[in-house]
Amino acid sequence: MSVLTLPPAVRRTAPTFGTIGVVLTDVTDAQVAAGFRDGDEQALNEAYRRWSGLVHATALRATGNPEDAADITQTVFVNAWRGRGTYRPEAGSLPGWLMTITRRRIADHWESRSRDARTRAAVEATEPVEEAVPPEVERIAAQMLLADELDRLGEPARRIVRMAFYEDLTHSQIADRLQMPIGTVKSHIRRSLDRLRARMVVEDVAL
Repeated sequence: MSVLTLPPAVRRTAPTFGTIGVVLTDVTDAQVAAGFRDGDEQALNEAYRRWSGLVHATALRATGNPEDAADITQTVFVNAWRGRGTYRPEAGSLPGWLMTITRRRIADHWESRSRDARTRAAVEATEPVEEAVPPEVERIAAQMLLADELDRLGEPARRIVRMAFYEDLTHSQIADRLQMPIGTVKSHIRRSLDRLRARMVVEDVAL
């Protein structure tokens, strides 16, 4: 029996559900699906071995970014495992169900990217609220609002947002510099942007 080998691009983000077992070469896809549904961790490992490459390839084609594809792959299998009670073999195959989850996570990924991009664009270059307000005054007001809101953030959120906006670092670069999980970095930025966007609405700054 050979040890389970994960695709290189997703090996570092494999689900951490106990010890990875052996390759189940004599087990059918239907048997793997039944074991997965029943909560058999060996079946989870085998499902990951058989279909994580398909999930990862689909995510990579959709995002064009290996890191995002790896994140989506991990999320798909975590979501599938947690929601395995909703899987119905009679309604379709396990890989088909996994691909449905994959498409949803890809849609979530682009929705999040679009939302962040709109917020960042609003922060960096806001439209004048009224034609009577000179553009330079509007720009300075937006910068003052951003600086004031950053001062309200606690650490490490303040430092993370400054690195993202003023130093133009990527999520990965920030995570490496601060020795922090990339998911934590993304969460801090997302919460801070939501807070800033709400503040800008209150202050009547055009988004």
